[in-house]
Amino acid sequence: MNTKTLTKQLAARAGILVSGIALGALMAGSALADPAIIYDLGGKFDKSFNESAFNGATAWAAETGMSFNDIELQADAQREQALRQFARRGSNPIVVAGFSWAAALEKVAAEFPDTNFAIIDMVVDAPNVRSVVFDEHTGSFLVGAIAAMKSETGKVGFIGGMDIPLIHKFYCGYAQGAKHINPDMEVFEN
Repeated sequence: MNTKTLTKQLAARAGILVSGIALGALMAGSALADPAIIYDLGGKFDKSFNESAFNGATAWAAETGMSFNDIELQADAQREQALRQFARRGSNPIVVAGFSWAAALEKVAAEFPDTNFAIIDMVVDAPNVRSVVFDEHTGSFLVGAIAAMKSETGKVGFIGGMDIPLIHKFYCGYAQGAKHINPDMEVFEN
């Protein structure tokens, strides 16, 4: 199996696991209503976190025979509006993908105490919110190790999507993985 195939398989399994766990755990204590997932900016086919969440929710729906509602945002200003819209319609739980949802979710969760919410990659301290966070650096360690094994120059690179603490955790794991294979490996970050 080549490195690209392995990386895609790991990402796909992680996405299915993330959304499946979030929806399954929340549905265990919820009334029988269609859950909802609200993607972050970039849309559900962003080849990243949103798409992983969509793939996970789709796998969950196929496995359980249940359905879910979803929506793609067009602007930051729609966050509270989308949360309220699904809560008013009775969607339960409502899962949001990404740290950018924290402020809107904290506000709206307080307005709908009987609705269960989940946020991926951030902690919101509210009784009706489940925060789903991961050891991002662990998977990145493996990717860094694979990159180092494939490097013929003693150099590897890491490109992060944003300059935020979450992406820095990915980089840290990646660099440690590369240096585990070759302590003299040069790791470039952007």
